[in-house]
Amino acid sequence: MPEWKIALLSTVGLLSLLVIVGLLTLPHYRLTQVAKYLRATLEDPERELKVPRTLRGVGSELSAVRARLLLQQSELKREAQRQQELIAFLAHDLKTPLTSVLGYLELLWDEPGLTEEQRVKYTGIALNKARRLEELVGEFFDINTMELALTKRESVQLSFLLEQLADEFYPLFASRSLTCQPEVEPDLVVEGDGDRLARVFDNVLRNAVSYSAPGGPVLLSARREGKSAVVTIANDGLEIPEKELTNIFQKFYRLDAARSTRTGGAGLGLAIAKEIVELHGGDIRAESTGERTAFVITLPLQAGK
Repeated sequence: MPEWKIALLSTVGLLSLLVIVGLLTLPHYRLTQVAKYLRATLEDPERELKVPRTLRGVGSELSAVRARLLLQQSELKREAQRQQELIAFLAHDLKTPLTSVLGYLELLWDEPGLTEEQRVKYTGIALNKARRLEELVGEFFDINTMELALTKRESVQLSFLLEQLADEFYPLFASRSLTCQPEVEPDLVVEGDGDRLARVFDNVLRNAVSYSAPGGPVLLSARREGKSAVVTIANDGLEIPEKELTNIFQKFYRLDAARSTRTGGAGLGLAIAKEIVELHGGDIRAESTGERTAFVITLPLQAGK
C-alpha cells in the first residue's frame, strides 16, 4: 500500500480515537476547542497553530494529527509529481520512434517511383520502429499496473528457465558478436510467478547486450547459497560510477543523460525487474569494477528444494 494511503488511514484512526477519548474525558467546552483546532488543522496543515493551555492534556495527540496530515500532503504532492514525470517521459520516449514511423510511411506513400528494394528497406525500418513503440507502451503499462502481490505461486525450475533464456538470446548475442556460456547449477527451484521471473532475466540480459562491448563475453551463472539461489549476469563495457549503481533501478533512469534511443528502452526495464524480484522476497543489486558490470539477483529457494 502506498505510504500516503497508510498516512491517511493512520490519521483517520487517530482522529477517531481522539474523539472517543474526548467524549469520555473532556467537558463540552474543551471538546468544542478540540473540534475547532482539528478543523483549522485539516483546512491548512502547514499553518502551525498554538495549542491553547486548556488543551495541553491532548496537545501531543493534536500535534501528531498535524504531523500525519503534513506527511499525507507531502506524499500526495510526490505522487502528483511522479504522474507528471510519467507523462513527460512517455511523450519524449514515444516521439522519436513515432516520428520515424510516420516519416517512412509518408515517404512510401508520396514516392511512387521507389524501387522494390527501397520499399522493402523503408517498410522494414517503419516496422522495427513500430515494434519499438509497442515495447515502450508495454513497459509503461507494466510499471503502472503491477500489483504489489503475487497472484500466481508455483514451482519454478529456475535452472531450466535460465538455460532456455540463454538459448533464446543466441541470435541477439550473435548480432553483437557476443558469447555466452551459461554456468547454471542444476535443480534450483523457487516459488512464484514463472512468467514474471522470466521477465526479470530477460530485462537484465537485454541490458547486458545493450551495454556490452562488441565481441565481449556475457556471463550467466546461477548457484545455490544456503537457502537462496544467486543468479549473476555480467558483461564487459563502460564502468558504472559507484554513485550511479543504485540509481539505475529507478524508473526512467538512463546512464546516458541525453536519454538517447540507442538502447531502445524507456529506462524502465531494471525498475520493473527490481519490482518483480522484491515481490518474490528477493534482492537485486549492481556491481561495477573496471570494465565488468554485474547484476546479482538473489531469490529464496522453495522450501525443501
